[in-house]
Amino acid sequence: MSFAVIQTGGKQYKVAAGDAFSVEKISGKKEGDRVVFDKVLLVDDGSATKIGTPYLSGAKVEATIVEEGRGEKKIVVKYMPKSRYYKKNGHRQPYMKVKIDSI
Repeated sequence: MSFAVIQTGGKQYKVAAGDAFSVEKISGKKEGDRVVFDKVLLVDDGSATKIGTPYLSGAKVEATIVEEGRGEKKIVVKYMPKSRYYKKNGHRQPYMKVKIDSI
């Protein structure tokens, strides 16, 4: 089974063909678009492993955006005792779910 390690959105993911996972929102893309990840750190095709320094030249991973959404709400509270300061905010991080087509 071949797999690759890619970098996107400041995070690294181990992916194989057919995998579906969530990544940080990719600006300028929408649901149904094809995406090419060219920051490939490692490729293992079963017989040989290629490691980049830091990236492999010429290697790419192609994917399709399946879903676009926002994560669950996180509550952020800022509080300072004895000064009547209290702020409460909510945040929902945008994400895109991608399905790997080929390595």
